[in-house]
Amino acid sequence: MPSTVAGHAYTGLPRPGTRQSTSPASERLGTVARLRSYVNRVIAAVALLLLSPLFLFIGVWIRRDSPGPVLFRQRRLGLNGRTFYIFKFRSMYLDAEDRLHQILDNDPVLKAEFEIFHKLRNDPRVTSAGRFLRRWSLDELPQLINVVRGEMNLVGPRAYIPAERSRMKDSAEIILSRKPGLTGLWQVSGRNDISFCERVNLERWYVQHRSPLLDAKILLRTVGVVLGGRGAN
Repeated sequence: MPSTVAGHAYTGLPRPGTRQSTSPASERLGTVARLRSYVNRVIAAVALLLLSPLFLFIGVWIRRDSPGPVLFRQRRLGLNGRTFYIFKFRSMYLDAEDRLHQILDNDPVLKAEFEIFHKLRNDPRVTSAGRFLRRWSLDELPQLINVVRGEMNLVGPRAYIPAERSRMKDSAEIILSRKPGLTGLWQVSGRNDISFCERVNLERWYVQHRSPLLDAKILLRTVGVVLGGRGAN
């Protein structure tokens, strides 16, 4: 039985039409987050404009290399676990999922590798154009569209697929409390050379220690990693 206050039933919930107060610290954090998102979106929009000739060239190359669309869409986990569609340049054949099942069913070595890294180093599903795009991380560039749409930031945790959430275990809630990023600590710390578990631990640490200085360092290190092609497949 709910208690009564001044003749009204009290349930512990805010009354309709009332506004809950927020602390000055919470308001400052909200303002910083909105400003950060705005800056990210402006930078991404400018980058898309400047890179449009490169996008056109890559699009023509992909269409001539193998049949199928230029862009690849996949559902990913965003802020607070809400799903969205991430954009990439298509780097695999259209029947990639069927090929993956055949590979894992027939090759125990590759199956073991996939279970550890959740990726294959020399993935036979990747097209000729796709190998080059992945080598230099060019397949990731369309995620600038996601940044402009406010679904991602330039720097943040990896955008995990929904099926990976259970594998993230207790770290899922922490990692998903931030928008995923076009680049992040995982990308500059070994990428596909580290296991899934190590990746999750890195990104949990990033969320807990995130700062503008750390993001700037990650962006600078991203340039070196991309130019060196380290950890890509």
